[in-house]
Amino acid sequence: MTKKYKISEFIPEIGESFALYKGKDVLERIGENIIKEVVISILCGGNVRSLTEGLTRRRLALSNAALLVTFLKSYNKIDDFIEELPEIVKKELLTKISPGKKMFLQWFVGLTGKSIQNVLRSNEDEYDKYLENIELSLKRSVENCKIDFGELRGELQLKNVACAVDWEFILYLFTAIGAQTLSIRGSEKSIYGKMFEKLILGTLLSIFGFRLINPEDSSQNNKVFWLSSRGDKRESDATLLYKPGVGVRFDIGFIGPGNTEISLDKVSRFEREMEHGRQNHYMSTIIIVDRIGEKSRIADMAKAIDGDIVQMSMAYWVKDVCKILKEKIGFEHKLLKIPNRQVKSYIESRMAQIDLNTFF
Repeated sequence: MTKKYKISEFIPEIGESFALYKGKDVLERIGENIIKEVVISILCGGNVRSLTEGLTRRRLALSNAALLVTFLKSYNKIDDFIEELPEIVKKELLTKISPGKKMFLQWFVGLTGKSIQNVLRSNEDEYDKYLENIELSLKRSVENCKIDFGELRGELQLKNVACAVDWEFILYLFTAIGAQTLSIRGSEKSIYGKMFEKLILGTLLSIFGFRLINPEDSSQNNKVFWLSSRGDKRESDATLLYKPGVGVRFDIGFIGPGNTEISLDKVSRFEREMEHGRQNHYMSTIIIVDRIGEKSRIADMAKAIDGDIVQMSMAYWVKDVCKILKEKIGFEHKLLKIPNRQVKSYIESRMAQIDLNTFF
């Protein structure tokens, strides 16, 4: 009896691993030293989006290659692979496979996590209709391509696997790559945003000499901090306690000049006091954003509600945070006396002592 192959059998391990992963996975796969270099750059005014674009492109390139390999091997082993692709994917998605392979297979028919929510409305009854439509759409596109551009013929070869290429093959491949690119770019934006929010705040406060603690430990309230604590009104990205009764809430977001109303909304939702253990603490608020437009009134509006906004696009914004802490809570630190030209080398020396894994 001839074996019936499945597409998921031909998905390379690296393709499956890149389909779904979290911030800590990024740290493990890319390496802590490279991530530390990115964190240092951001602390010195670097743009997180441009700094992480290279990481995103690497994941995309390898994922695209894994997708092509899967196409070639599936075409070589599965009867009527291209002609019956939507039906083959549908049947295989009903089998027991890993979440990474499931995501990979959905790309074959142009689906991402978002499109399943928005196009199909997470409704299984809509799935068959979607598959019929994409099959019909691809067939019409093939005919249009033949009329507009002529016949497409060729061959792709990978080691001992050869595959004939025509418009139908290439358009299904492009559909899959398009879905994969949308999915990965959306995932990367979320992953890097959340990941670097923790890394930047954790590193910043560690450099200032504050100790990371479990927020459930109410016995410690002197020069300590914790990440992502949920209060009565909203979540703050970091909470710092300088001494009993005095603390600071931090909120960080890679928000550009076109979203100043979001920045103000962040400031205005924090309470002025917080209970930790059996003691109330007076809380100041510091909002850290990417940059603010030249004519924006957001900084003055924030001060009106006793909040401060710092722009990460400024080369020495870490010193600005230090100055605010001195003004608000009387915090003293040697960084305030270091010349600007020596700030980066100081941050690098302190970074060498920090374990980024502790912030996850």
